Amino acid sequence: MSSGIKNVEYGLEKIFEGAQDFLPLLGTDHVEFYVGNAKQAAHFYKTAFGFQSLAYAGLETGLKDRASYVLKQDKIRLVLTTALNSNSPIGEHVKKHGDGVKVIALWVDDARKAWEETTTRGAKSYMEPTVEKDEHGEVVRAGIYTYGETVHIFVERKNYKGTFLPGYREWKSDYNPTPVGLKFIDHMVGNVGWGEMNTWVKWYEDVMGFVNFLSFDDKQIHTEYSALMSKVMSNGNGRIKFPINEPAKGNKRSQIEEYLDFYEGPGAQHIAVATDDILTTVKQLRERGVEFLSAPPQAYYNEIPTRLGNHMKVVKEDLTEVAKLGILVDSDEEGYLLQIFTKPVEDRPTLFFEIIQRMGARGFGAGNFKALFESIEREQAARGTL
Repeated sequence: MSSGIKNVEYGLEKIFEGAQDFLPLLGTDHVEFYVGNAKQAAHFYKTAFGFQSLAYAGLETGLKDRASYVLKQDKIRLVLTTALNSNSPIGEHVKKHGDGVKVIALWVDDARKAWEETTTRGAKSYMEPTVEKDEHGEVVRAGIYTYGETVHIFVERKNYKGTFLPGYREWKSDYNPTPVGLKFIDHMVGNVGWGEMNTWVKWYEDVMGFVNFLSFDDKQIHTEYSALMSKVMSNGNGRIKFPINEPAKGNKRSQIEEYLDFYEGPGAQHIAVATDDILTTVKQLRERGVEFLSAPPQAYYNEIPTRLGNHMKVVKEDLTEVAKLGILVDSDEEGYLLQIFTKPVEDRPTLFFEIIQRMGARGFGAGNFKALFESIEREQAARGTL
């Protein structure tokens, strides 16, 4: 592990040993985007990222104010929602932020208890516990606000056998491009304003019982031009991980400042999705038109054996192919990982995706930060926003 990392040991089970996890989370239920045109956005995510049609709600299901398309790939569910009139808060959200993440929904066994535990500890309620029913059973949902206008909705679906949620119908489509090997959401990163990171770290600790198990400061995450600070929050079983970033002073405008300017406030910066075969996944994504950040220079790849050390003995990937595709490689005490980052998926330089393959490593690619941020800065320079 890089010596610049301030860490609480990776063994989360040790961190929580003897402590009561008052907010047990089973995983990420879904992520909902508010977008300008959900039908077209759904086509993009199917075509480019290999998602499949799952469910739909809109005028045909009795909704008058919005339409939602649900996409699935393995354990990942994306909901794309658009407003159907000019008075909708969905439309106002898109007007201010552009297309972006509104809801990070968390799968729980007891939504009422999750809402009570978090609101008692200071969370602002977004949605009181609500029971929704149809012929397939019932779902209980409740929600709280987190940073910016982003919300967490607790979803209890143990008594439901339907396709997605009550009010949705199965979405059948003749157009379902093959998946590209995306498995589940590994982590989601939030950007917050100047001096707000520690406030939200404490919020996740106090309100949701998370722990800060990795910290990066501006002495580690910096280049010649910009810097940022980040702390990684995790729930008790390690299934939910939320790194939180804030800007740090630099010679020029950092990627976090650019995001905050164009998103017009705090929000979800990127979604990291896991794959078991990053070489195949990235090849397919490139063939489908997904654009990635530019690769670091060859010197970066020449140093991989030194960076990986003893882990080189178990590396199965062809490093020549890794370099050709622009994939980054890093390691920690427990193994190595491969990762690559898309360019922003909308015209505003805000939300992007990370593709990650973990081979034992539980870190976040600290050894790649410099190469990654230099690549981002090249994009910023091209946009005139550095």
